[in-house]
Amino acid sequence: MQQANISGHDLNTWADYLLDYSLGGVQPDDVIMIKGEYITWPLMSTLQDKIFAAGGIADVNIIAPDNDRGKVWGASIARHGTVAQIQRVPAWHEQRYLAMTKYIEILGAEDPALSAGLPEETAMAVMRADEAFKRIRLDKPWVLTLYPTQGFADLEGMTLDEYTDVIVAASTKDPRELDRVEEDIHRVMSEGKIIRIQTRHPQDGRTLELRMNIDDHNVIKCTGERNFPDGEVFTSPDANSVEGEIFVDLPVYNSGTTIQGIYLTFTGGRITDYRAEIGQDTLKKIIETDEGSHRLGEVAFGMNAGITSVLKHPLFVEKVGGTLHIAIGSSYGECYVDDETSEEGKAALDRLAEEGRFNRSAQHVDIVTEFRGDGAGVGVWIDDTRLGVMDGIWVVS
Repeated sequence: MQQANISGHDLNTWADYLLDYSLGGVQPDDVIMIKGEYITWPLMSTLQDKIFAAGGIADVNIIAPDNDRGKVWGASIARHGTVAQIQRVPAWHEQRYLAMTKYIEILGAEDPALSAGLPEETAMAVMRADEAFKRIRLDKPWVLTLYPTQGFADLEGMTLDEYTDVIVAASTKDPRELDRVEEDIHRVMSEGKIIRIQTRHPQDGRTLELRMNIDDHNVIKCTGERNFPDGEVFTSPDANSVEGEIFVDLPVYNSGTTIQGIYLTFTGGRITDYRAEIGQDTLKKIIETDEGSHRLGEVAFGMNAGITSVLKHPLFVEKVGGTLHIAIGSSYGECYVDDETSEEGKAALDRLAEEGRFNRSAQHVDIVTEFRGDGAGVGVWIDDTRLGVMDGIWVVS
């Protein structure tokens, strides 16, 4: 097993950004879960040393190589078990998640193929079983980052050294400049009501248009507090307002496979037709997981001009400046209410979910379209304002 070559200086810089910038520091009463495969150990080890030195508790959660993103179950039970077995989640699992105060997930797999090609029924059951724990994680301060591995480098067609250089360069850069870069797009989205996205279908040349309502929704600048590296401005639309067609051209990695060339039709807020040139079976498993996975949960603009390599992993590809991504599945509660953890906020989200405006799902899968001139992207409008791409980021035309 070849390990990425990362200097101690870079590991320390990376860990400091995750703990001090993304999570706001370590307090003596913190229990911070660090979750990842053993192959990500150099960063996990650096993080736990810093947490203990600061007086907190590091809960090191090393997950099995066949468990995509450390869900409640891995691939083995999906291949050999039953839905009834999957539903028997041990009580201690919930207790562990409830006990943590903050959460760091380190993405990076030794062998991504171990979680690929799972039976549809049990794979969906695993996603549904993990939904409750995903909600616990999202209710607490959290951050995701990506550690370079040979398995992921192979997916990108890069050597491990090449891949490591891209990941480490982006993950050790001060994220605070992103706040200024994202301001104009944030302002226009916050003032806007309707987003129109035009893309071109490569097979018949048709210009497709997807429309959605974002009126009076919170718009979020992403500057490294939850994803690291970062660089996007996003919101969740009224899920029942999404109407039209879109073609999504950039490759995205999901569940051990690559999906690319995605065509979607939305009617009355629901996906009514879907196709993928590569990874159709995986796309089907995503969309057919539950009712919410037939709907849209996010629209966002990539704003990081420093990520020049378009990688397949969603943590990176969705941040590339001049790209746009939408997410199949769950909405973000913070886009609808100011405090989604309060009783008032939870009640408001329940009401919005009943109205079809807020979307709940076990899935949240980002898919990305290129708008930098040679991709499927044609144009984007917020009300009557057209957005364009200049010097690798979105700007107001």
